[in-house]
Amino acid sequence: MTSAILSRCLQSIALISWGSALVYFHVSNRLVKYLAPDFRLIAFAGGLGLVVIGLFTLLTCRELATCGHDHGPEDEHDHESLDIHPVGAFLIMLVPLFLTISWTKDKYSLGALTRKGLNDTAADAGSLFLSSALPPLTREIIEQQHPPNADGYRPFPLMELFFTSADPEVRELVEGMPVVTEGRLVPDEKGPPNRRRLYRLFITCCAADSRPIPIVVEFEEGEIPQVEKNAWMTLAGTISFPDEGEGHIALLKVDISKETEPPFEESFMRGF
Repeated sequence: MTSAILSRCLQSIALISWGSALVYFHVSNRLVKYLAPDFRLIAFAGGLGLVVIGLFTLLTCRELATCGHDHGPEDEHDHESLDIHPVGAFLIMLVPLFLTISWTKDKYSLGALTRKGLNDTAADAGSLFLSSALPPLTREIIEQQHPPNADGYRPFPLMELFFTSADPEVRELVEGMPVVTEGRLVPDEKGPPNRRRLYRLFITCCAADSRPIPIVVEFEEGEIPQVEKNAWMTLAGTISFPDEGEGHIALLKVDISKETEPPFEESFMRGF
């Protein structure tokens, strides 16, 4: 019994130690250097759970409990024996933990960075995977990446069309392509009466740092949709990238327009 109590106590202390380490990393903000934001609360909650389980096991280590099945008269087996001594198992679980916490600098060493490609050139990096992942761009490749819908228009994210206008190579390849995209529709104060602007918000962190990403859309006379400002629209037509004196713009000459349901949050990217 004494051996069983010792084993339970050591296991409980190990659980508490591991849980406390996770809680400490979270409270001290050291976890920021290891986990992306979406995972930090999960690690913190896991640490608290380990501490609670360890404390419960430690406080009840002397309690007797049945193993759930009958034993014979000479059956003295138990379910708590380990293949190694409890102290040995305890040290295996905790010594590496304490050493890594005390020795880590919370950053990569120069040697680690070198092994990860610190001194590689662009050609070196490309030889590893970019040559197969990014073949020479052609119109055929773009069309394969954006297969047409039932109406023959190729879905493009609005932001992709916007940034294409600044890339001479891609701009030439996409010029004249039938595309469909979506965003919020607002008046174009600089353009003729049959033009509007379709935009989405680009959000890096939160609404405070958001910025609108627009393209210009042009309707045929008499076909301008009568919708409220900032209505979400799906527009299909032919894309071009004219230079109207202030640099190339993404201009969509609209064939089909319809009001659509907004995404559940502004930064959410649907298929187009």
